[in-house]
Amino acid sequence: MMRDANQTIGNLIDKQGISFISSVGSDGFPNTKAMLPPRKREGIKTFYFTTNTSSMRVSHYRKNPKACIYFCDKRFFRGVMLKGAMEVLDDAATKKMIWKEGDTMYYSKGVTDPDYCVLRFTAQKGRYYTNFSSEDFAIE
Repeated sequence: MMRDANQTIGNLIDKQGISFISSVGSDGFPNTKAMLPPRKREGIKTFYFTTNTSSMRVSHYRKNPKACIYFCDKRFFRGVMLKGAMEVLDDAATKKMIWKEGDTMYYSKGVTDPDYCVLRFTAQKGRYYTNFSSEDFAIE
């Protein structure tokens, strides 16, 4: 049993170079994609990712915000799944908040590029796997 989910899960997330996000497609099936780690996180409840406005995932989230994110520590064979909702944000303040130097490699027109948006994931519950067992936990 985890003593402190925020610390245990937060530490696992911060050490990963890849994250996985899932959306629900128009056919009702899950769709999963590897992404760079979140640009910002607030505890283990709120996560911010950058993506292209024109992406398939953005169209999925606009139709159905149900989402899942997953982080895997392959070295110790443990992982965490967070279930919740994904919002597509394209307001200037949010885009500026997580913009990093070098992002023009992905968004050539800079922070105001119409093909640059932010995905904000808000977790509702989680499931942690370690030592050959899983446990559900609440997100506060």
